[in-house]
Amino acid sequence: MTPMFDLKDHVGIVTGGNGGIGLGMALGLATSGANVVVVGRNADKNAHALAALRAANPKSDPMAISADLTQEAECVALVAQTLKHYGRIDALVNNAGTNVRKAPQEYTVDEWRMLLEVNLTSAFLCSKAVYATMAKAKRGKIINIGSMTSIFGASFAAPYGASKGGIMQLSQSLAVAWAHDNIQVNCILPGWVDTDLTRQARKDVAGLHERVEARTPAARWGTPQDFAGIAVFLASSASDFVTGISIPVDGGYSAQA
Repeated sequence: MTPMFDLKDHVGIVTGGNGGIGLGMALGLATSGANVVVVGRNADKNAHALAALRAANPKSDPMAISADLTQEAECVALVAQTLKHYGRIDALVNNAGTNVRKAPQEYTVDEWRMLLEVNLTSAFLCSKAVYATMAKAKRGKIINIGSMTSIFGASFAAPYGASKGGIMQLSQSLAVAWAHDNIQVNCILPGWVDTDLTRQARKDVAGLHERVEARTPAARWGTPQDFAGIAVFLASSASDFVTGISIPVDGGYSAQA
């Protein structure tokens, strides 16, 4: 393996890492040698993710933790539990998120607040929680997961888009604030990816599948496996001079006129 992409003995936390894009990234980290902590509240999915991580790298020591990441105390406890088990944290992937699809005028205030809390506040709280240990080690990687709605509007996802636009700005702000601690903070912007979340979207939004395929130059939906490589790059020393950027992983969707 090229040394700059070698994550042997590294420890990465992946929120929402028990399925979809999160699991795709977690598997990428594990295959490159990292021990991965997946954070999710579904016990069956956690068990499946752990089995997949062990199969990807039998020498790794993955762990699953259940936490409500909208609560600061639980984010702090997540970091403490990870440090107790491994003694270090090298990378944090803020991937946990959810969506509710409606016309803007149909959202309740509670739905708006829930989506911002789950998608944006959780990323801030987890990043804040890992800061001290990364700053002490004088190195760290934070990878935030945005969306095509970080840069494009969607009539059926106003609060989701607001939260994912916020993820881009949070990434830039943390990158600038923590550069002196040698902590790189970057953002991935997934295009349309075949996951449980988007399978429901294709039921909710008529014609979505066909429109996405027609606009995407790669002429297909993405898969969780498409995110393994970008996760390894942003978690490894290969990206030590890359910070504050947002990288589309979308098959060319955002490039298509």
